Order: sequence, then C-alpha cells, then structure tokens
Amino acid sequence: MVVIFLGDVVGETGRKALYRVLPELRAQYAADAVVVNGENAAAGRGIIPRLAREFFDNGVDVITLGDHAWDQNEMIEAMPEFPTVLRPFNYQKDTPGIGSCIINTPEGKLGVISLIGRTFMPTKADNPFLHGQEEAQRLNNEGVNIILVDMHAEASSEKISMGYHLDGLVSAVIGTHTHVQTADEQILPGGTAYLTDAGMCGSSIGVIGRDKEAVLKAQITTLPCKLPIGGFPAVVSGVVIDIDESCGRARTIQRINIPCNEP
Repeated sequence: MVVIFLGDVVGETGRKALYRVLPELRAQYAADAVVVNGENAAAGRGIIPRLAREFFDNGVDVITLGDHAWDQNEMIEAMPEFPTVLRPFNYQKDTPGIGSCIINTPEGKLGVISLIGRTFMPTKADNPFLHGQEEAQRLNNEGVNIILVDMHAEASSEKISMGYHLDGLVSAVIGTHTHVQTADEQILPGGTAYLTDAGMCGSSIGVIGRDKEAVLKAQITTLPCKLPIGGFPAVVSGVVIDIDESCGRARTIQRINIPCNEP
C-alpha cells in the first residue's frame, strides 16, 4: 500500500497549491490513500465544512487536525457529518468528533490516528502515549495492520519519542505542526516509518505560511499585528510511504517537496 501524507495546509495559498499538485502527485506514486493535515486551512486557523468538502473533492481521503481544531465554531457543530476529519484522539472523551478512522483502499484497510502533544502546546490533552498505544492496539485487534499516526506536536523530542513508543505497532508516525520539514526520515527497527515533521502546504516566501512582512513587523515591534497568509510561490511538502500490506511494516519512506509557482 502506498500512502501519501502531506503537512499542514496553510490558508488559501496552501489549499490552491494542494489542489493543483495532488492529482499528478497521486498518479505519479500510484497512491492508494492521501492523508492531509488541514488544521490551518481556514485562513490559517482551523477548518470549516466547505473546505473539508473541497479537500475530499480534490483527492484527499482523511483530514487530521491539531491545536486549531476548534478555531472555527461551525466545524464543531458539523463534526458528526465528517467521519474522516479527525480531531486529536487524546482530547477529552466528551470532545466533539472522533480521533481515528478506518478507510478502505485498493490494497486493504488503512487506519489513521490523530494525536496531539503536550510539551509547549497551547492546549490541554490527555497523555498521547497511553491513548495512542491503546487505540493502535484496538485497531490491530479489529484486523487493521496498516496504521498511520499524525503526531501534532511542538517538541521534536516528543515526536521522536512517539515514533519509538509505537515502533512495530503502527506503520508510520509522521510529525506535524512546525511547518518546517525535517530531514530525518527513516524506518525504525520495528518497521515503522518516521519523520519528525512533514512540513507544510503553503507560501514558500513567507514565515511558516504567513506573510513575511507582517510577521517581521510583529517580531520587531512586539505589537499585536494581523498575520495574513503569504502568497505564491508555494510548496507542497510531505512523505510517500510504501507499506507491506501483509504485515503492516513500512518498506520505504520518501520526503517530497513540490514547488507550485501559481494557483
């Protein structure tokens, strides 16, 4: 099974870049599934139902979220309509929506789990290590041996720790949140593909997807400033993972960074 995972989609620029690049990307790698972190899709903060539908219409199979999951009120109410839009699984149990799903692909079932870290993160959540392990084991018991985990966290140490914690239990642990792609892709000893951060789909001439002049003004003056989304050119970043569907072990993991000069 070939799975494409793409990092945080940032605003309109990131969405347009994603929609332009994804059809060819999916065809190039003969991908069986595409998972995308969409927690910055709506002007950089959260996602709304209309945009979730756009993602699915343009070839995305599962959307994961993160600390901005509830920045758009209309998505809170609409979560029951979207069984493949995942808020972090380790949010409190009474939180709207779900944190994992199973989808059918041409090569069998794929389980996806969304987790959020706690180190330096502006959100309260339960222990991702305990909840992630418990949910992965539950999916295994249901006959799902291919599982991808989005570990949405600030601290690289927390993400690396999660990779080792779930090594051999899931097929891949891919980090998100920092919008800056790391270069440590690897197959861990137990067969789990790992990358500390997938990067982003967004402006490549901004500051993690935001307009650089606005960010610089905020940094220099320390005054509150609006931080609009940066424009084109953009980049679409993530990984392509080839997984042995018979056992769930990853064969290869390849980083991708695709420039997109215009919408």
